[in-house]
Amino acid sequence: MWENKIDINQVVEIRAKTTTFFGVGAINKMADVAANLSGRGITKVIVMTGKSSHIKTGAWDVTKKALEDNGIKYLLYSKVTPNPTVDHVDEATAEAKAFGAEAVIAIGGGSPIDAAKSVAILLAYPEKNATELYELKFAPDKAVPVIAINLTHGTGTEVDRFAVVSIPAKEYKPAIAYDCIYPLFAIDDPALMTKLPTEQTIYVSVDAINHVVEASTTVVTNPLAILLAKETIRLVAKYLPIAIKEPENLTARYYLLYASLIAGTSFDNGLLHYTHALEHPLSAVKPDLAHGLGLAMLLPAVVKEIYPASGEVLAEIFEPILPGLKGSADEADKVYAGLRSWIESVGVKSHLRDEGFDDSVVDKLVNLAFETPSLDGLLGIAPVKATKESVRNIYVNSL
Repeated sequence: MWENKIDINQVVEIRAKTTTFFGVGAINKMADVAANLSGRGITKVIVMTGKSSHIKTGAWDVTKKALEDNGIKYLLYSKVTPNPTVDHVDEATAEAKAFGAEAVIAIGGGSPIDAAKSVAILLAYPEKNATELYELKFAPDKAVPVIAINLTHGTGTEVDRFAVVSIPAKEYKPAIAYDCIYPLFAIDDPALMTKLPTEQTIYVSVDAINHVVEASTTVVTNPLAILLAKETIRLVAKYLPIAIKEPENLTARYYLLYASLIAGTSFDNGLLHYTHALEHPLSAVKPDLAHGLGLAMLLPAVVKEIYPASGEVLAEIFEPILPGLKGSADEADKVYAGLRSWIESVGVKSHLRDEGFDDSVVDKLVNLAFETPSLDGLLGIAPVKATKESVRNIYVNSL
């Protein structure tokens, strides 16, 4: 296949609304990024990251040197957790304001990057707070520059306009999408991802699969979203088993990262619907639930629900993992079983019940799916009309 003709050590630029430095060694482009920031007159930045991955991957050493070499002072905020909260965002924003930060650098996966995007907005709107932002009390059209140094191959948030942050007091996990938070630059370096634990490798890759399944089947999808969906699933099906067996295989990491990037672009164009709208209540109620695991447990039931309306598209994009489908409505149960089998084959054995959810919590989850700010927008573009009954069916079939 053509993948063998690509020099994975050649760092290339992939341009959408974000300029992404992509390839093994891309982290070294931070020297150019820091020079660009300095040229814009930026002298202080806040760096948003988690507890340790920025250090373990070596990304921080390179970033720190690049900033220092260009005379940029930095404030390191390393408290971002999985499923970040409005409290994290408000605390980081307050520290950034006091420091005088003029830009935000994120080092990490979806959580640090999404939190960083949120801080970037609030630095431009100093009178607002994160709860107001995520309860959609205002619609920002400006933010300070965001630089995203990506450490996982799943979310695609380094190249899109989306961010997700939880409001624990209400058990809400809303999403926002604004043009002002496209990162100015992104770093996608597969060498930073070879230490990802096996479970996380699986979960983030399944996240990318979910992005394209949804993006290619919304009522506002387009040919680009579908084209990217087909390639995303092909690449994940081919390279995820290799990455599981050989975690340091840079070719496997390269193509999983590329799959994640184009999946992010796919849903930036086609948007999302059921699976993400229903996963957000899961990880809002249980914050320690990995986002990708929640998606993996829901996906077969979502596909079963939407297959009668989207069979032709799904049959084509699933060809690498479920060959021979015709796209007819009577295949829904077969696809449900086949997709569940494939997900188990890559290492996700859990159902919702195994993760602490049971029949008694279904009503609460259904209500959260309709009450959480922004999720109605996702449900409103599902290929099958989203009702409490359809949402309940998905949750029950995922137990």
